[in-house]
Amino acid sequence: MSPEENVATISGIYEAFAKGDVATIQAAVADDVDWAVDAEPVAPWYGQRRGKDGVASFFADIASSTEVQDFAVEGIGASDTEVFAFLRFAVRLKSTGRQASFHLHHYFRFGADGKIEYYRGSEDSAQVEHALAS
Repeated sequence: MSPEENVATISGIYEAFAKGDVATIQAAVADDVDWAVDAEPVAPWYGQRRGKDGVASFFADIASSTEVQDFAVEGIGASDTEVFAFLRFAVRLKSTGRQASFHLHHYFRFGADGKIEYYRGSEDSAQVEHALAS
């Protein structure tokens, strides 16, 4: 796939996330995708997931625990097999009512079939942990 096609795929995923359309996201990932955000289990959506069901549970955990207030791509770069994205993200945590605003860093790797086979995300986990503290 070309860098432009890969960026289009990731842009489509971000649009689907904004609409709550997890099925579109699942269609873009490999059956055995390796998907992870941050190492420490501070937030419900943190941790490693595998496969389409794991991706669905990741987005379900975000939806059940946050109200997204801002989600915007600030920069994106790509090669024939990878996409890196830098995003602005703000949420209100449902459990505490507190808000957190920070940047997200996303890395996607595509397989030969054009599906996402590997994803890693990071964010300011200290802000998230503070917002989750009661």
